[in-house]
Amino acid sequence: MQQILVYADSLSWGIIPDTRGRLPFEQRWPGVCEIALRNAGQDVRVLENCLNGRRTVWSDPFKDGRDGSEGLAQVMEIHAPLRMVVLMLGNNDFQCTHDNNAWLSAQGTAKLIDIIRQAPIEPGMPVPEILVIAPPAIVRPKGAIAHKFQDAEQRWPGLKEALCEVASGRQCHFMDAGAVTDASRVDGIHLDADQHEKLGLAVADFLQKRL
Repeated sequence: MQQILVYADSLSWGIIPDTRGRLPFEQRWPGVCEIALRNAGQDVRVLENCLNGRRTVWSDPFKDGRDGSEGLAQVMEIHAPLRMVVLMLGNNDFQCTHDNNAWLSAQGTAKLIDIIRQAPIEPGMPVPEILVIAPPAIVRPKGAIAHKFQDAEQRWPGLKEALCEVASGRQCHFMDAGAVTDASRVDGIHLDADQHEKLGLAVADFLQKRL
């Protein structure tokens, strides 16, 4: 069995926009992806390590554990051996508590790639391939999270290109989720249920050609 780790934030955790609810596994995109790959004959397991509010390398001043670089090496040890690690982070780097631009956020993902490749996995176990997914562009945030992401849509532009450059420079796979779906129609940040379906099938198709 090939194991695929999704290391991500609330977009992949499956939060239902403008609520604190969560979509079930088979409806959130990592689950849609696993089911599609299995139906295509792949013996795979998609492991989710998705945390609401996770940044790439910055801390949340109000909630502990949101720096994605902290503990990532141990996550690699826990789940080894892995065939692929999927990174889809960045949106939370643009919360109002940070004055980041797209380049800075992409450098955070670059650090995560380096951590993955340097993790102390057991001798003889493979270093997994990495797929970097750029999240759909933030549109004007609405609803309960609007205050957290004030003006984020003005600082987000360029993230897709910056992540593509990081992925290319570090010989990682790259995918633009924004080419598949827009951000939520409800809150402008997350994914609606039908958007999870579209993204999960697109990621499965991408991985099917590489596994």
